[in-house]
Amino acid sequence: MLESRRFVIIGFFALVGVIYLLRLFYLQVLDESYSIESSSNSIKRVTEIPFRGQIYDRYGKLIVYNTPVYDLLVTPYKVRMDDTLRFCQVLGIERHDFDSLMAAASAYSRVKPSLFLRQLSKEDFASIQDIMVDYSGFEFAKSSLRTYTAPTLANTLGYVSEITKGQLEKQEEPYYRQGDYIGQSGVERIYENELRGKRGTKFVMQNVAGVYKGPWKNGELDTMAVAGENLYTGLDLEVQQYADSLMLNKVGSVVAIEPKTGQIISMVSAPTYDPNSLASRYFSKNFAALARNPYKPLFNRPVMASYRPGSTFKLIQALIGLQEGVITPGSGFTHANCPVGCHNHPATSTVALGVTHSCNPYFYNVFRRLIYKNNIKNTFKASAVGLDAWHDDIAKFGIGQRLGIDLPSEYKGNLPNKKYYDRFYGEYRWKFSNIYSLSIGEGELLITPLKMANVAAIIANRGYFYTPHVIHGIGDKKSVKPEFLERHETGVEPHNFEPVIEGMIGAVEAGTARRSRVEGISIAGKTGTSQNKRGDDHSIFIAFAPVEDPKIAIAVFVENAGAGGSAAAPIANLIIEKYLSRKVTNKALEERMMKLDLMSKVVLPTTKKPGETETKKKTEEVKQPTGDPNDPSNRRPGAPHPANPAAMRGPVTLPRQSPQKAL
Repeated sequence: MLESRRFVIIGFFALVGVIYLLRLFYLQVLDESYSIESSSNSIKRVTEIPFRGQIYDRYGKLIVYNTPVYDLLVTPYKVRMDDTLRFCQVLGIERHDFDSLMAAASAYSRVKPSLFLRQLSKEDFASIQDIMVDYSGFEFAKSSLRTYTAPTLANTLGYVSEITKGQLEKQEEPYYRQGDYIGQSGVERIYENELRGKRGTKFVMQNVAGVYKGPWKNGELDTMAVAGENLYTGLDLEVQQYADSLMLNKVGSVVAIEPKTGQIISMVSAPTYDPNSLASRYFSKNFAALARNPYKPLFNRPVMASYRPGSTFKLIQALIGLQEGVITPGSGFTHANCPVGCHNHPATSTVALGVTHSCNPYFYNVFRRLIYKNNIKNTFKASAVGLDAWHDDIAKFGIGQRLGIDLPSEYKGNLPNKKYYDRFYGEYRWKFSNIYSLSIGEGELLITPLKMANVAAIIANRGYFYTPHVIHGIGDKKSVKPEFLERHETGVEPHNFEPVIEGMIGAVEAGTARRSRVEGISIAGKTGTSQNKRGDDHSIFIAFAPVEDPKIAIAVFVENAGAGGSAAAPIANLIIEKYLSRKVTNKALEERMMKLDLMSKVVLPTTKKPGETETKKKTEEVKQPTGDPNDPSNRRPGAPHPANPAAMRGPVTLPRQSPQKAL
């Protein structure tokens, strides 16, 4: 019995010994990781950063690519600096820059390499590579620089910059490290995971002086970096640059969409900047200058700016009115007892004529019928019920919500409902007479240029739309995100679009946009004038063409330019012709639009410090009362009377009224 136990114990210890020896054999012979760590003085692990994916336009033209550059890294404890002045001269930096860079590196870690100077060109690297051998503690790492083929699309494409401390701490997966670059805005941010690629690792041998001696084990353990996936856009680079030239010296937006797909053809945010300025070692300096610019070039107006849609909103009113049966294509209205003024145009006895002449009283009556389309006798309750029904119909056009474009910070705008007015008047203490300015696209309505371009696409499609998107293909397979293939219906039947489109054609041929019509191209359009509380009104125009087979839908907003036919319509029609014909025939109109300078009309509000007078110089921050959603004047509700244009230039605080005092 004791003898058998002795053999069991001996066997157990023998088994443990064998396992130990096998493990030791694996670690010392088979597993290379410990060998690498133990040879850290002669073998160096080098992380290879992949190239970001490139970006192309709809015709395969390159928009964004990568230029190889070199970053200079420093390990503070290894630095031996005998001649700091010569070192600074070699790198072209000042002594105070050297001190601050070294202090930052030491604060990060004295024993780990960190960034000292980034984005040296190949020429700079070649000229200083041999000299840098004399300075221990410094080494080069390959990197890349985002490069743009044209100075355009800055806000749409976005920019990349060094990851922030907050972003490092919040990342869901441990991918990024200190000093890495990440997409911070635009397409670069939304498609960061697709664009960034996959890191590679290689092991190299070096001597005690850090001089490269070749790959370790002939690169058997190396992993190659995998470049990010390329992105394919619906953008037309040629048309985009042309649109930029038309919006020079103006504040506003251009958004052009392919109606049948939802692909963005052109997106202008004016004023803009050269995206190359934020893709250099001078990023911080250039970004600060752009942030201080009073005209807000970093503010992406097509998706972030908010405006009252003005008369362009009448198109939706007409469509909902036809669908709900409160009007027919042959409906006409008189101007009697109407509080909104007329533009002294011919009689509007049909929907088409109402649209062509943009008749305010016509759409006042359409809206009134929509609100009171119920059997409720109490006008306050009837108005509340009617407004909510109207709200639901309008929302199907994408108004008052985010469309879901593949760009960050899309503003949803404002589409008021019963709860909205209840907060200010009280429940059932307001009625139609308090909200009728909505009938002509004023009052509390707020939309973005993107939404109005989408409305033009809806009308072009006779009732449906695809979510507007910049990227229509990802990677070699050019896959499309499923949400961009989903068709959204408005609930308005196709036949109800015909009288509205007839009126839009009339507006371009003989109405408010007739001075900018294009020979040989059938364009359906609608002008709008967005009332502005501060300064001249904003010019708006939406359109699509050709009418018989729409290929482009467009919205143009030009701030402080006045009526829609003065600036927005000519610019839109020139872009339409450029896209469809690849040429422009009306050179006189083109020259006039390119020379039109409206920057002086932008009102810069004044502020005063204690002891200063009201005439003190203007501040550096531009106030865009209808363009900036952060402007409190855009969020304060009000129902100014359209009979008083001066009162319509901005929302006012709603007074509390008793039912007896309401009109």
